[in-house]
Amino acid sequence: MFITFEGGEGSGKTTLIEKLKKTLLNKNYNVITTREPGGSKVAEKIRSVLLDNKNTEITRHTEALLFAASRAQHLNEVIIPNLDKIILCDRYIDSSYAYQAYGRDLGMEFIQSINSYALNFLPNLTFYIDLDPQTGIDRVKSRRKHKTDRLDLEQQTFHQKVRAGYLEVARMYKDRIIVINGNQTIDAIYETILDHILKRL
Repeated sequence: MFITFEGGEGSGKTTLIEKLKKTLLNKNYNVITTREPGGSKVAEKIRSVLLDNKNTEITRHTEALLFAASRAQHLNEVIIPNLDKIILCDRYIDSSYAYQAYGRDLGMEFIQSINSYALNFLPNLTFYIDLDPQTGIDRVKSRRKHKTDRLDLEQQTFHQKVRAGYLEVARMYKDRIIVINGNQTIDAIYETILDHILKRL
């Protein structure tokens, strides 16, 4: 089962994935965790370019194409070879919809065209953790201190557009995407997500 986790900055995806992995492994499921951008050697190199806050000259089209390239590499090296397992992936195609189609105003048609390969391998289930962007950014600043990436430094209006994009995408793909209230405690969110996953399994 291919499961993805989506949300704005500071939504707690990484923590949730680690907790879920531990629980599912204890229940004797075969589980792997991965992330986007990244997840494989080449894709991680692309990630470093994308998130480096010194790379302010990256254009919105270049950014979108780099995300798509990282995703294609990640699919071939990690996702497709492990579709017989439970894959818990931190971000996937819906991030490109929210951040590039909506946040960067590139539109769904362009993002779908450059991600046509990935559209052949959509997740079985996606959890979108919905959180007010300012709350998420405040969490990032308190957790990472001086370590922020290029997307963390975007204006609040950009993050608001990303959230609106996520909510619109969730409405478009409501059979696949489950919206979770991100204002709850991590434990409460974890329990809700675990319940959904176990029912599917």
